[in-house]
Amino acid sequence: MTICTRFAPSPTGYLHIGGARTALFSWLYARKQGGNFILRIEDTDLERSSIESVNAILDSMAWLGLDYDQGPFYQTERFSRYQEIINQLTDSGHAYRCYCSKEELEIRRTEQIARKEKPRYDGKCRHLTTPKEGIPYVIRFKNSLDGQVQIRDLVRGTVIFQNGELDDLIIARTDGTPTYNLTVVVDDMDMGITHVIRGDDHLNNTPRQSNIFAALGKEPPSYAHIPMILGTDKQRLSKRHGAVSVMSYRDLGYLPEALLNYLVRLGWSHGDQEVFTIEEMIKLFNIKDINQSASVFNPEKLQWLNQHYIKNSDPHHIAQHLYWYLEQLKIDISQGPNLIDLIKAQQERAKTLVEMAQNCVPFYYNFQDYESIAAEKHLTISILEPLQALKAHFENVSSWTASEIHQAISSIVEKYNLKLAKLAQPLRVAVMGRPISPPIDITLELLGKEKTLSRVERAIEWIQRN
Repeated sequence: MTICTRFAPSPTGYLHIGGARTALFSWLYARKQGGNFILRIEDTDLERSSIESVNAILDSMAWLGLDYDQGPFYQTERFSRYQEIINQLTDSGHAYRCYCSKEELEIRRTEQIARKEKPRYDGKCRHLTTPKEGIPYVIRFKNSLDGQVQIRDLVRGTVIFQNGELDDLIIARTDGTPTYNLTVVVDDMDMGITHVIRGDDHLNNTPRQSNIFAALGKEPPSYAHIPMILGTDKQRLSKRHGAVSVMSYRDLGYLPEALLNYLVRLGWSHGDQEVFTIEEMIKLFNIKDINQSASVFNPEKLQWLNQHYIKNSDPHHIAQHLYWYLEQLKIDISQGPNLIDLIKAQQERAKTLVEMAQNCVPFYYNFQDYESIAAEKHLTISILEPLQALKAHFENVSSWTASEIHQAISSIVEKYNLKLAKLAQPLRVAVMGRPISPPIDITLELLGKEKTLSRVERAIEWIQRN
């Protein structure tokens, strides 16, 4: 048997963190088993689905590197197949027409609540044999009234549902469009899905879907319901907890592998290991190692992982992702230092690619103003003469390398009996506009001799004016 998993988001918004984790777990299981991973777009909610949301899902999957073997399949292209199954269930006596109006159902629901009963459909139309002409109707699945459904969940173990607790769910609306529990069964059946990994908010749908599979004479797939992700306040993760869409993390400067590494540890573990390559994730992933308890989303842990990946990744790999951020800042990398060298100089400290891109700007374009606090602190009259002497020394440096630059700075420090920082920080503000950059000798080498001399002269004039 070929293992086949699927990720089946609804295109009613962006791909959120919880959905991305579900996609990752499904992808990892298929890859480890040498099986297939399918992407299915469940777009039957015509009012809420949008092409923008579809594109957001596809972009997120591509950015994360979660490639799929088949798809994307769209449910809106399969309506004729769903109708075929609805007719089959109706003809076999496993489904029936229900003519109850919304008003009638609401009245009965209110009465059930008043009697302290569980509100559900009471089966009024279950045994009708004669159609009611001219009256709108839905199609309901005729659920068994006795017995039980046993779900052997790969995460939670055996979960038992009593059929008597399940009402006759609607599988086709009055306009003929199919509902979720019907379409997902037909798709999983037709696409040969062997394992469904999804959030535990779907657990209550599983017995209903299992009963539809049984009515069609098919075995349901194996299920693994993973616990939800909570915010730091232990409430279900939502927008109020920060950026929860996948692409928002791209926008914030995270590497996709850092996000994947973080997501895989939300509910799954392999000993005490925290950092995993994609290859290690595939090799080590086991559904049985998924925790049953909810996970708490920790933004600080994610940022730590991102910094780790930036620090330890190949600069060329970082460059592939950094280009996008530089484009947002309208930086022409042909107008400055070699980008790989600039990345190497920043890898040690950068926490995000946004930070790295912003720190690249002064290397390519002249800044408009100094940071006011930094200028007031470091560009003072006391440093004027050392800066003038350093500029003169720089003019005579023939080989503009970090080592030669360091020697020049050291000679001025010694001449004026200064600590290195007392000259390096004013020099950093002079050439970068702010007190933060890579080591000053490397910074000046990357900046180039011409820009360095011009900016030091600008700082000297600023000191003299102020």
